[in-house]
Amino acid sequence: MRIFAWDDLEPFALLNTFSILLYLPAWFVAIVAVAGRRYVLAAAALLIVAVQLALVLPELTAAQPAPQWAAHAPTLRLLDANVYYLNPSMAGYAREIQQYKPQLVTMEEATTREATMLEHSSSLRALPYRIDIARDDPKAFFIASAYPLHEQRVIYSGGVPLIVEATIELPSGPQTLWVVHTDAITDSIKLWKSQLSLIAKLVRAHGTNRLLVVGDFNATWGSKGFREILGDGMTDGAAARGKALDMTWSQTEGPLPPFVRIDHVLTGPGVAVTSIRTGDGPGSDHRDLMATVAVRR
Repeated sequence: MRIFAWDDLEPFALLNTFSILLYLPAWFVAIVAVAGRRYVLAAAALLIVAVQLALVLPELTAAQPAPQWAAHAPTLRLLDANVYYLNPSMAGYAREIQQYKPQLVTMEEATTREATMLEHSSSLRALPYRIDIARDDPKAFFIASAYPLHEQRVIYSGGVPLIVEATIELPSGPQTLWVVHTDAITDSIKLWKSQLSLIAKLVRAHGTNRLLVVGDFNATWGSKGFREILGDGMTDGAAARGKALDMTWSQTEGPLPPFVRIDHVLTGPGVAVTSIRTGDGPGSDHRDLMATVAVRR
């Protein structure tokens, strides 16, 4: 199904997002089968192991040094978070902002209530420029920046916001920002596929140069639509910096830790993630992303 119907059916599209974990039992079966001299079973298990390696090695081997120009380029501290639209309190995020001191905060699912709570805290004093896509459902967005935000535009899909576009006026020059939030596979696989396809189409139309795209894609390297976006010339900041296994979802499935990476910081030429890590994501089912982004003059 992975070979012949990649993301065409919901159960398999969902399983494909877990490619790094899904095939792991085959490793155990292969070891036991070899030890027990069950060679047919061992061969079958090893074939599955080989398939998994073929699927996940591009992500796991994507780590590379940051571009040389990034060492001397201006940087931007970014905090991106899906804050969960039923989060009872934004106090935890306010503390994270005060401690990390980002120059750009991008939030998905930040409802009118949650954005208001954050604005009433003192955490946004150094981030006076705002974009608030005010809604009371998971399709809300909130952006706060230390630098002016211009040319705001919202791209809709299925009647709800999919991408918030803006230009950040950095001291080094204008920087294009897209904040995205796709539907989940389980909400509507047809809509999810069309949204990833639309993002890829818009990336091609805009061009990747100096493009920064962040947010909750509800997709991994195991998802066909996400691979299409990367294939258009975007770089996955976490994979490039060797953090491919730094998972972001879900942290509410205890005792399991987060087991899939569906939140991403993507960059085009002229922009590069120099460091990235996950944050606590207080009150959310997602861990957030804290990244330092270099911008070429």
